[in-house]
Amino acid sequence: MSKVAILLEDYYQVLEVWYPYLRLREDGIKPLFVGTGKGNYKSKEGYPAREDIAIDNVERGDFSGVIVPGGYAPDILRRYPKVNEFVKVMDGEGKLVASICHGGWVLVSSGILKGRTLTGFFAIKDDLIGAGAEYVDKEVVVDKNLITSRNPYDLTAFCTEIVKFLKEARK
Repeated sequence: MSKVAILLEDYYQVLEVWYPYLRLREDGIKPLFVGTGKGNYKSKEGYPAREDIAIDNVERGDFSGVIVPGGYAPDILRRYPKVNEFVKVMDGEGKLVASICHGGWVLVSSGILKGRTLTGFFAIKDDLIGAGAEYVDKEVVVDKNLITSRNPYDLTAFCTEIVKFLKEARK
């Protein structure tokens, strides 16, 4: 069974965490909440989530990929070198790296965007371009193992591409 890390920190965007979590479970993929070690986190609206494992205890070989949700959480997550290293290693191994909305901030700090094509929330467009990416305004963009979307309205297309990638990787 594939395991996918969903990164957590306070002020996460509730739909961008819980929709992928539930969608992956529907397809027999095991999502795990990976946090920075605090244990409990609250969304921008105060909705709680509890980490399954702290980033300090993650064995990257145990995961088929990582999802970086948006909200304000990515600006906190990117301050943790182990978070950035985990994303960088996942990308380097060709495993799933998926990001939606402001999640692109973690991709910037992970140093994986040079020469890549992606999307994200329009307010971080300049950050993505500054990190060497080509920005396009589409509901979902797939660049090899990198899957990105702009906002919660794009979640259906985002999760469809994530599940498709993970099923192909199992073959």
